[in-house]
Amino acid sequence: MCMGNEENLMDEIFKNPTVKQVIFQIKYPNLFFIENKIGDIQLKIMKEFPEAHLVFTRQAFFVDLGPEAKLEDVLQKQESEGRKIWQFNSPKKYQLSITSNSLDITSEFHKTYNNPKSDVRFRDIIEFALKQFFDVTQIPIITRVGLRYIDNCPIKSKDNKTFSSYFNTTFPLKIFDLENVEMMHFEVITKKDNYNLRYVESLRQIDNKFTLIMDFDSFANNINAEEILSITDKLHY
Repeated sequence: MCMGNEENLMDEIFKNPTVKQVIFQIKYPNLFFIENKIGDIQLKIMKEFPEAHLVFTRQAFFVDLGPEAKLEDVLQKQESEGRKIWQFNSPKKYQLSITSNSLDITSEFHKTYNNPKSDVRFRDIIEFALKQFFDVTQIPIITRVGLRYIDNCPIKSKDNKTFSSYFNTTFPLKIFDLENVEMMHFEVITKKDNYNLRYVESLRQIDNKFTLIMDFDSFANNINAEEILSITDKLHY
């Protein structure tokens, strides 16, 4: 059962949910002051995200090494062009990452977005993190908000009949026999109003076992900061 359809169909909380990872992200114009505000944000989120790390990523670039070039000049340029990511981790296996132009929450712990019968909802963590972040930064405009969830569904038997009895698949099983398939992949990108969805369904081996992967990636562009949660609710459904 996919996390994305769980609350639509019933309030049941499944014992073995297939959702593997959920991701929330916002993007905003580059904030030159973010490094000076990180300490304030950290204090506000510390109870939920007690572990903190600073990660540097390198960006590829080309340098014209003329006769006067020095190695230390090249290294200084590379350092200045690096990207800082402030990561805050929860012991429950979810992470908040902040850069100068994005914030994302990645979780392998949450199995429901907003099921009223669960006391562990991904939406609650989103709401908490956003409140602390906006209290400090006061950002008015968000260029992109996205919600993504990835399901890993075990395959009981790799044959068309069994597979179809478990999954309402997009795969062309009337044309291809799964017993002979090494990999199968389907992808669609669609849009309705201001909301976008990329859906991927893929059958491939993971740890020498065939697994059905369903990847739902929905997003909206150019929204006001106060609308994020209502937009995320719509992206979920």
